[in-house]
Amino acid sequence: MQTLIQTRKVEDEERKQVILEILADQYSKQILQTIMDKPKSVMDITAETRIPVSTVYRRIQLLHDNKIVSISGTISDDGKKYFLYRSKIRSVSITCDYNFTKIEIVPNIADTEGNSLQSGNILHQEVNP
Repeated sequence: MQTLIQTRKVEDEERKQVILEILADQYSKQILQTIMDKPKSVMDITAETRIPVSTVYRRIQLLHDNKIVSISGTISDDGKKYFLYRSKIRSVSITCDYNFTKIEIVPNIADTEGNSLQSGNILHQEVNP
């Protein structure tokens, strides 16, 4: 079976630097991996990763500010706000030489936002045994 995977090329040099810094941070990577397939609350993320709650909140804010995480939420019957966080990216491909850094992002399939990046296509072939 063949699947067409859309990639988004990051052109802005400042955005490239931010993405590289985020991916260099172990906590940010753990959080992104945890919220890849299913939206989760900060408490769920903390329970799965054992990252302190305050650190998870700081990293989630950084990821959201840089449009890497989406937030959805509701208000419970007793008036409490309940937020869920989900990664907007599935994977990142980085190619670097002395003069140029190329970053391509594969968006998370459930995410339909992210219009600030340029789209391209990669043909991905799955082999079923």
